[in-house]
Amino acid sequence: MKSNQRTLTIRLSEMKDAQQIMALDAVVWDDNSSPEPLNWTSREDFLRHCQPGSQLVAVVDEQLCGYVGFRYPTMIRTNQHVFEINIAVHPQYQHEGIGTRLMEMVKAWASEQGIKKLSLRVLSSNPAALKFYKKCGFVIEGRLVNEFHVNGRYVDDVLMGYFMN
Repeated sequence: MKSNQRTLTIRLSEMKDAQQIMALDAVVWDDNSSPEPLNWTSREDFLRHCQPGSQLVAVVDEQLCGYVGFRYPTMIRTNQHVFEINIAVHPQYQHEGIGTRLMEMVKAWASEQGIKKLSLRVLSSNPAALKFYKKCGFVIEGRLVNEFHVNGRYVDDVLMGYFMN
């Protein structure tokens, strides 16, 4: 895909992507998008939680500009038809279709893996993300009211799902 005359590549994450993903997390996850900022203590800490191959990364001209992570929500065998996902796109690359393309790719990749459902959580204080997920076909499945107290206000944790064909 060409993005403002730039070439977009989406691929599985590799060990070499760790630093760029950590840097993206520090920029993207703030009080409106996460109950608390996401700051990794070290590369090793990041790799313990996010192994290579557990994200699809978007790269524009050698610069990692977004990712969608996926994992089983639990280790229970009867729950392994579901992937819980999280997505981040660097603010400099937002509104260029990269998030939509990442969502399309994770849906296709998950389907190839036999996954039947994608789930995610989003804060009610992030209306742009709620709108984006709905545009991508996710539906609200539940709401944990006043689940978090962030910057002096209570926010809901909205549970959303996408059911594969």
